[in-house]
Amino acid sequence: MLSIKLAWRNLIGAGLRTWLNVFVLSLSFLIIIWHKGIISGWDRQAQTDTINQEVGGGVYWHENYDPYDIFTLVDAHGKISQEMENEVKNGKMTPILFSQATIYPEGRVQTVLMKGIDPNQQVLDLPTEKLNIELEEIPAIIGRSMAKNNHLEVGDFVTIRWRDANGAFDASELKIAHIFKTNVPTVDNGQVWIPLSRAQKMLQMPDEATIAIISKENGMNQQVSGWEFKDHDFLLKEIRDMIKMKSFGGYIMWLVLLSLAWLAIFDTQVLSIFRRQKEIGTDIALGMTRGQVIKIFTVEGAMNGFLAAILAAIYGTPLLYLQAKAGWSMPEGTEDMGMAIADTIYPYYGLRMIAVTASITLLSVIIVSFLPTRKISKMNPTDAIRGKIQ
Repeated sequence: MLSIKLAWRNLIGAGLRTWLNVFVLSLSFLIIIWHKGIISGWDRQAQTDTINQEVGGGVYWHENYDPYDIFTLVDAHGKISQEMENEVKNGKMTPILFSQATIYPEGRVQTVLMKGIDPNQQVLDLPTEKLNIELEEIPAIIGRSMAKNNHLEVGDFVTIRWRDANGAFDASELKIAHIFKTNVPTVDNGQVWIPLSRAQKMLQMPDEATIAIISKENGMNQQVSGWEFKDHDFLLKEIRDMIKMKSFGGYIMWLVLLSLAWLAIFDTQVLSIFRRQKEIGTDIALGMTRGQVIKIFTVEGAMNGFLAAILAAIYGTPLLYLQAKAGWSMPEGTEDMGMAIADTIYPYYGLRMIAVTASITLLSVIIVSFLPTRKISKMNPTDAIRGKIQ
């Protein structure tokens, strides 16, 4: 208790120098928590959107399917098993048939991935009900980015060519029935969605599919002959790896910010020990141990961290709250980054994240405060009282 009282008195007595250190450290606190909140919010949004619009509760891949090798699509299709068919009838699974195709918007050639999906499915959060119309042409829905890149609008007609299971080429007209907005580029860029029954007929692949997506409430993950089940750990790995990479870049920024605060506290401690040599020598001569004196200076430096945390909470809480409500608008072109990014990212400030960040920062401040005090252990009380520099 005595150490805390003496440390507090010395800290307040330093005046403006103390509050400058506290402000710099509080600013570091705030920026680190804000940046971590942005990354956490992006992570939650990207995974949620990908689950809702692309992977559901998990995906069954045909054994020949490889998303990184477009040439596997020729053989990546097969009959839906009886177990899977039962899940489809119960609305807990939706099969999708993939095929490479070519469209000709405005006379240009554009390779696309044609996907057949049940218009009545409820597994994915996609407006597939827009495909539930009777047309001589093939009804299709596309994403906003796909429409923008190919200058397509609702009601437009575009020629599409494909190759069926026998290797024969055929062509027809697509009618853009709907353009939907999505944050997941893998269901938008270069994708054309058409009714599953129409795709199976066009490709001469009756009752076949390339993948089958289960609903989040399903829980089915048993082995099915000819199919491989992929869970969220596998399907979301790329997103998680990307977030980790972005977080690593943030650590460098955090280190720079904390280094500025550490430098200010370290210099303050060194200057304080230098200017108070006579006081230190007198305290030791009067019976105070070197350990007790070191404790006072360490507590004094650590108090900078506690005051900074309090100050950051005072002016930072309303700022972070407003940011969490308003979100952070992303610049144009972020949809081309190759992963799910919303137009506006809403930060997520978890209590665990704030506690861990505060604990690490406070611990580092205590260590930096302790380092200069090691000089006290080598100080001769007599020389210190005389004001001699060791």
